[in-house]
Amino acid sequence: MRAVKPRVLVAEEIAEAGLALLAGAAEVDSAVGASRDELLARLPGAAGLVVRSATWVDAELIAAGPALRVVGRAGTGTDNIDLEAATRAGILVVNAPNANALSAAEHTLALLLALARRVPEGDRSVRSGGWERKRLGGVELAGKTLGIVGLGRIGRLVAERARAFGMSLLVYDPFVSGDPGALGAERVSRLEDLMTRSDFVTLHVPLTPETRGLIGEEALRHARPGLLLVNTARGGVVDEEALDAALRAGRVAGAALDVFASEPPTGSPLLGLPQVVVTPHLGASTAEAQARAGVEVAGAVAAALRGELVPTAVNVELGEGMPDAWQPYLPVAEALGAAFMALARGLPAVLRVEVGGELSGSSCRPLSLAALKGALAPVSEGPVTYVNALPLARERGLRLEEDSLAGAVGYPSVVRLVGEVEGRVVSVAGAVLPRKGPALVEVLGREIELPLGGRLLLIRHDDRAGIIGRVGTFLGERGVGIADLVVARPGDAPGGLLGLAVDRRLDDEEAAALRALAGVGDAWPVELA
Repeated sequence: MRAVKPRVLVAEEIAEAGLALLAGAAEVDSAVGASRDELLARLPGAAGLVVRSATWVDAELIAAGPALRVVGRAGTGTDNIDLEAATRAGILVVNAPNANALSAAEHTLALLLALARRVPEGDRSVRSGGWERKRLGGVELAGKTLGIVGLGRIGRLVAERARAFGMSLLVYDPFVSGDPGALGAERVSRLEDLMTRSDFVTLHVPLTPETRGLIGEEALRHARPGLLLVNTARGGVVDEEALDAALRAGRVAGAALDVFASEPPTGSPLLGLPQVVVTPHLGASTAEAQARAGVEVAGAVAAALRGELVPTAVNVELGEGMPDAWQPYLPVAEALGAAFMALARGLPAVLRVEVGGELSGSSCRPLSLAALKGALAPVSEGPVTYVNALPLARERGLRLEEDSLAGAVGYPSVVRLVGEVEGRVVSVAGAVLPRKGPALVEVLGREIELPLGGRLLLIRHDDRAGIIGRVGTFLGERGVGIADLVVARPGDAPGGLLGLAVDRRLDDEEAAALRALAGVGDAWPVELA
């Protein structure tokens, strides 16, 4: 029987290549051009929703899709998505952060050149019969100083291209660490210093409470005489009234704006100034960027539907991010969370996630989220996802600790969970083995190599002959098939341990009867499928 693909509602147009990629993982339900009421009616049962900038994914829309697992925005921003409502519902929000970076950087340079050489004014003059070569003289970029506010992907691409024009670079970005010296740029600690020293200033920051009105009256008061300002980021970053006043007073010589606080900027006094170049939010409007956005968001949505953690998800606390090499260990950590809960029979006050081997040395937050996802699922009424795992843990009083495993781990990489419940210390560890794949490698201090997956049965027993036969007979009498059986190697803990892969989970009565067998100390059915 073929598995039913999850349904993804596509509310706005994306590239055909993106639709084809999405179709490999989901049933694509096109709702392009649909009204809001129609979207609300079609959302029930949909596992995914793909939008661009025109669809407002607010709390009402999110509530209409109780089966939603992921919302994808085919673009850089997520201004039209209620991230708080999505996070509360456990819905992953993904976008296409890399798709338009190159196009936006090139548009920034186009506006820089248009502003420096007064291209729009020259165009209007010639079309109206003029030929004003003397009045429309411009300035060169070479030898000038470009101040870059925001050194993210787009800011870096702009910096690389500005260097090719022979410009000196200043950078102001209090939120991005690292030395911009590799770009040939000098970092300044104050925005006022950048404004005072720059001939051109270009903005590449998101719109946040901290950046709203960043270029306002105070910043513009420090502008170097003749300053030319370019904004291809977000309209609200610039206080347009303050900019208008600075332009009319001559403190700023010109501005090129691709974005506005309100779009379209009908009635804005800036539109009447000849020294202002305007474009209708064209930074991402290239065929290449639009195609990349569709493909990028489709890939992210497909990955989310497969249960993967998308590194670029915008509403997941990933710490320092997630190396690609960690992806195979996410299902390991999630399975360990489920195994831990089966062994502990309750939530610990503190769950410590330890990472050893090649994966150590960076934040293990993605693996911690996977572990919480597996641990909380059995005790939560609603779905537990990478998005809401940490908030749910906090609500239940579970504190997360993260650490590196000291010493040799015996495998290329290991993930280990440790916690204490009712005075008992519970520990499980897993790894990805070359031939066996994901496997349990430690249970309660005992070494074992049991493939992770499906239904497991863990049995602590006395070190005496006949235990394996007794357990096998018990399971056989109840029609429980054994796909794999591993005897744990002795560890620091007393007694032996059996690990079995079985074809069905024992119910509570059967588990109690197994524990009552002579020589069996305890038994834990573990459901991983």
